[in-house]
Amino acid sequence: MNPSSILVWNARGLNQADRRNSVRDVIHSVNAPIVCLQETKVAALSQRLFLSVFGIAYDKFVDLPAIGTRGGVLVAWKSEVCQVLSSRVDTYSVSVQFAEQEGRNWWFTGVYGPQADAKKVAFMKELRDVRALCSGPWIMAGDFNIIYQAEDKNNTNLDRAMMGRFRRFLDEVEVKEIPLLGRKYTWSNERSSPTLVRLDRAFCCVNWEEVFPDAVLQSTASVVSDHCLLVLRMKVASVGKRRFHFESFWTKLPGFLEAVQQN
Repeated sequence: MNPSSILVWNARGLNQADRRNSVRDVIHSVNAPIVCLQETKVAALSQRLFLSVFGIAYDKFVDLPAIGTRGGVLVAWKSEVCQVLSSRVDTYSVSVQFAEQEGRNWWFTGVYGPQADAKKVAFMKELRDVRALCSGPWIMAGDFNIIYQAEDKNNTNLDRAMMGRFRRFLDEVEVKEIPLLGRKYTWSNERSSPTLVRLDRAFCCVNWEEVFPDAVLQSTASVVSDHCLLVLRMKVASVGKRRFHFESFWTKLPGFLEAVQQN
């Protein structure tokens, strides 16, 4: 069997009983074979706490512990549906390698980006290193706490230098954003005149898209968190099925013009 969907969500903590119950209800209602939670706020995730949130259907997980009650990333899955080959935990991310039919293995990296600007450069460097070590089809998703275009925020209070760094990073690791259907922003500060930002998103490389060419990213608002939850619905491509996509970063690759001229 293959995973049909991934739930990606900044749940804003699992350290309170009422919040755990609400998060559990959301997870069970979506029923995605793979779940990635950001900002767990749990420094030591016990098996008992994990079961209280996920139940017995989700029997495997890898987590990045919170520092005190700040941060934390958790990736959980149903082993009856998903076969995992390896995993790694870094400072801001958790990466898991899943196996697909026909030997098409792929990496998922769940991220929770730092809020402090001083740490954002280190965050992007970490993801460059993760990409270098996680070869092949790759997708990263989560709360990046950073934007790369002005339209991702509903006001003009923008850090354009950091936006430029993020755009260059996306070009360097050669990923494209998976479009989010039906929603422009994913986070609100929930004030009377709210600041709205698209902090939660998913990016994939070309060969991940070849494995899942019909992937669709959807979102749902939540009363539990000030972040929308994302649901990535996937369908594995049949063997031999390929779609052509022109990527803007191709023009920057050595030998691009020569290759075009020869064909």
